[in-house]
Amino acid sequence: GDCAQYRYVYEVDLHRPGMALAGYTDLFTYKRIQIIGNTETQFLDNLSPTEQTNAFKNITAFDLPVIFLTDGNKLADNLIKLAEEASIPIYTTPVETTRFMYLLRDFLEDQFATQTMVHGAMVDVYGIGILIAGKSGIGKSEVALDLIERGHRLVADDVVMLTKKSNVLLSSATEISKHFMEIRGLGIVDVMSMFGIRSIRYQKRLEVVLELTLWDETGDVERTGLNHDSVAILGLDIPLIHLPITPGKNITVIAEVIAMNYLLKHYGYDPAKAFQDRIQAKIATKTGDFDATPKRAIEYFEGDLE
Repeated sequence: GDCAQYRYVYEVDLHRPGMALAGYTDLFTYKRIQIIGNTETQFLDNLSPTEQTNAFKNITAFDLPVIFLTDGNKLADNLIKLAEEASIPIYTTPVETTRFMYLLRDFLEDQFATQTMVHGAMVDVYGIGILIAGKSGIGKSEVALDLIERGHRLVADDVVMLTKKSNVLLSSATEISKHFMEIRGLGIVDVMSMFGIRSIRYQKRLEVVLELTLWDETGDVERTGLNHDSVAILGLDIPLIHLPITPGKNITVIAEVIAMNYLLKHYGYDPAKAFQDRIQAKIATKTGDFDATPKRAIEYFEGDLE
């Protein structure tokens, strides 16, 4: 009824009030959404009308946010009246109790999830969520646009909303800016209208942060990939790659390589570690100094007649 609009849910957890209906309310978590399934309904149905009323008063005496009846169960009219008098809304669903609780909890976790906003461009590259970050005007949107033109998918540009859910950061655009990009010197671009539905997606897990920086000859740049940086966002460590920009460097292709390299590591192969192992194995087989001339990759070069 109308009482539902004055009720608020403050906890993500759900509760089945079986013990409370039986009279034990010392540990009754009444602030949670109450789920009445087959067990609770059968218990009430086996009571006399007076006992039903007394049992149900055990829970309606508390300020419950809402009651859900699952599996198509129904309550007697006298119990419905008790809930109405206490201004407690009751809803019914045909969904089985366990599944309904799973779906409702997943929804509540999303609604109660911690959120933050970051500046950058979020793109799905080969299924890997890459956040392109960096100072304003460094070219984040231009790199994202080039990736989209190459068949990858835009999630958000300029303002990226991050939601922490089940120890995963999910990214999305704001309601106003979704599908749109701002390209300096050009203006606003509608990505979905220009490149089609395959060029966008509504959300994507954040897996790598690619930070674009201006080239600094005095700076320390990673050369081997053996050292791994990370950035903490909402308490989660996300792999961070610093990429200095120089004339002629193809950032788009490097972003694709970053995504493929991440996939390789995900499936158990680390190219940097494999290269290091090869060098260490070579060192281990040497008894003296290294040869002045490196050995060719092949023993016999047959030539190339093409």
